[in-house]
Amino acid sequence: MRTTTLLPLAAAMALALSACADKPKAAPDPAAAQGRAFGQLVFQPCSLSSPMAREGIEAQCTTMQVPENPAEPNGRKIGLKIAWLPPENEADNLLDPVFMLAGGPGQSAIQTYPAMDPVFKEVRKHRHVILVDQRGTGGSNLLSCKFDDETADDVSPEAAGKLAADCAAELSKKADLRFYTTTDAVRDLDAVRQALGVEQINLMGVSYGTRVAQQYTLRHPQHTRTVLLDSVVPNTLPLGNIFARNLDDALTLQFSQCTKDPSCRDKLGDPRQQLDALLTRLRSDPPLVKYHDASTYELKEARLTADMVAGLVRMYAYMPAAASLLPNLIHEASQGRYEDLMALSQMLTTQIQDSMATGMQFSVVCTEDRGSFTPSDEDKDTVLGQAMASSMGAMCAVWPTGKVPADFRTPLTGNTPVLAISGEFDPVTPPRYGDEAIAKLSNARHLVLKGQGHSVLGVGCMPKLFAQFVEKADPKALDATCLDTLDAVPPFTSFNGWNP
Repeated sequence: MRTTTLLPLAAAMALALSACADKPKAAPDPAAAQGRAFGQLVFQPCSLSSPMAREGIEAQCTTMQVPENPAEPNGRKIGLKIAWLPPENEADNLLDPVFMLAGGPGQSAIQTYPAMDPVFKEVRKHRHVILVDQRGTGGSNLLSCKFDDETADDVSPEAAGKLAADCAAELSKKADLRFYTTTDAVRDLDAVRQALGVEQINLMGVSYGTRVAQQYTLRHPQHTRTVLLDSVVPNTLPLGNIFARNLDDALTLQFSQCTKDPSCRDKLGDPRQQLDALLTRLRSDPPLVKYHDASTYELKEARLTADMVAGLVRMYAYMPAAASLLPNLIHEASQGRYEDLMALSQMLTTQIQDSMATGMQFSVVCTEDRGSFTPSDEDKDTVLGQAMASSMGAMCAVWPTGKVPADFRTPLTGNTPVLAISGEFDPVTPPRYGDEAIAKLSNARHLVLKGQGHSVLGVGCMPKLFAQFVEKADPKALDATCLDTLDAVPPFTSFNGWNP
């Protein structure tokens, strides 16, 4: 994976849901030409499709116009793409809908939802689900730049700054990049709530979406019925130097599954020692590797760099089921067999670039986390090292930035029902972040899922607990003993699986 300049941000800042989906497609239904109203909004039938689902998900879609700059209501408008999934039993529907807030920053809620639909099965029996593509993502004035492989290979801050400046210049032709922040998105969400004519909403945010959920609750507590925070980014936390150390901590936990298992340790050795040695070798002499493209099986050739391996390791660490492959992949590469690492890293690069609105991501982090991207001596010997902080600092130095409210870093307080959930092995939002986010709330609870990674709402019995939480709005009353059966995925000792 070319995790060098803008793509390392997509890999390292993607606090995200991993889901691939096509854009909503209009369903051919002439009888519905007049549309269907929800509050002041009129929707048309559409289908939310995904390669991960055999059939499309029937929904209602519309576009709502909002001012790009709130101080200029008659100026340029943004069309917010909105999808509405009515409840299964509409005769018994409850009018406090659930809003799903996607991660990234930079992912589309509408495009990521199909992979999450099974998680909402029980919730959708009685409640509407609303998906709003945050401004700058998906169908809401998408802000995304494409970068070719050659320019993405330069890891220097100077090159990173130039790429960001070029991206900003291109996107500025259709957007004022200062107005694509979390604060702007929160304003949009409340405008949608008002247009729907509902007094309260339930928020489900994953990863970066948890920042949006907390900011909405901070601004509009009277309109927030419940909040579920999956893989939490606390309001109080700037994102600058968290990634390298958090990844190393997670890898220690994940790799210990191999070092504690005699058969894995005897066959594969110590994964972390081998990874460090591999990265050192690749930094000094990146090999030219022939490999088969994972999508087309076309034979290709490219150099395998340390940055590519670090990016692959990090993204696999998000998902313990994928991370269980790492000890064997690293061992193979340490023996000079690089083909599998190369093929997987190249495939991951394409998936990340296609799913992330890079311009919107820069507008968010460069406004809200600017000043925190400074290299730390503590990160020198980590897998990610210091390059990302240096590159991000250079990018944000040239990116147009908006304004952050004075109380942006204020932790949530009060008695809003909040359920936080975290994965024990999460490499980007570790469980301590969930503890921090709910520390000052009187009606909150934090569940840590054993052996799990990033984005855990779909794991085990969590969908059932999610539905119960939304129904009762009482996090402390949940019986979460069903999560006790969860455990880590054993490491693969070969490509055939783990030892029995």
